Amino acid sequence: MSLVTLAEILQPALKNNYAVAGLVTLGWEETRAYVAAAEAEGVAVILQAGPGCREHTPLPILGKTFRYLAENASVPVVAHLDHGYTLEECKIALDSGFTSIMYDGSRKPLQQNIDETAAIAEMAHAAGVSCEGEIGFVGYSGGEQSAGTDPDEAAQFARDTGVDAMAISVGNVHLQQDKDGAGLDEPRIRAIEAVTDVPLVIHGGSGVPMAQRTHLARSSAVCKFNIGTELRMAFGNALRQAVNADPDRFDRVSILKETHDPVVAATRTVLQAFKGA
Repeated sequence: MSLVTLAEILQPALKNNYAVAGLVTLGWEETRAYVAAAEAEGVAVILQAGPGCREHTPLPILGKTFRYLAENASVPVVAHLDHGYTLEECKIALDSGFTSIMYDGSRKPLQQNIDETAAIAEMAHAAGVSCEGEIGFVGYSGGEQSAGTDPDEAAQFARDTGVDAMAISVGNVHLQQDKDGAGLDEPRIRAIEAVTDVPLVIHGGSGVPMAQRTHLARSSAVCKFNIGTELRMAFGNALRQAVNADPDRFDRVSILKETHDPVVAATRTVLQAFKGA
């Protein structure tokens, strides 16, 4: 069995200068491909059920899916709730066998975010699983604007919540489809890592240039990059090609099978960038 908690894989990453990918999933096909890619690269992987995924598939089913893949994998696998917004949702994830909970109180006032995240972290730790929180606010491409993380607030958040990982806002944006921007605000990252020893997390990792991903993985406290959009695009492109290749084909299993190899290949490229020197 290779099911592990977030803390169990991020602490070695922090110590040994590499990062782990948190791969956002929407269903069975890409989740299976993510684990296959991680096995091919010989690295740990974090399977993430975000809000969009949970709208489509109930948490108890996702928990069983993640645990099944983990128990049959040759590499460490984390079953992670991404952007849990309520205590009830986090409780359901715990009851469903998740080994890591991300509570997102980033839209709330600082003290409320701290108090609620601390309560979730306490609940998670009592159940033997990890907790990630977010300080600052990571915005959305074409939507809500980001609010950068203040280093002093980050230090307070890390200290008072007891989280195992801390998501920060340093120029990263959710749902970004290209990597042509300026990248992340490295001086702000350095200022944050100087005041806390908690592993740092970059949400919206698809918009971060590949070279900067590798640089930060090897030289900073950023130990987890969330990647979703980039791999959804790979899946969508493969699916479109499979559908268009034969207009008479209607069996979805035969169509979906053709997404596997392209998604594995795209995922391996993502994973390679986070390895140590």
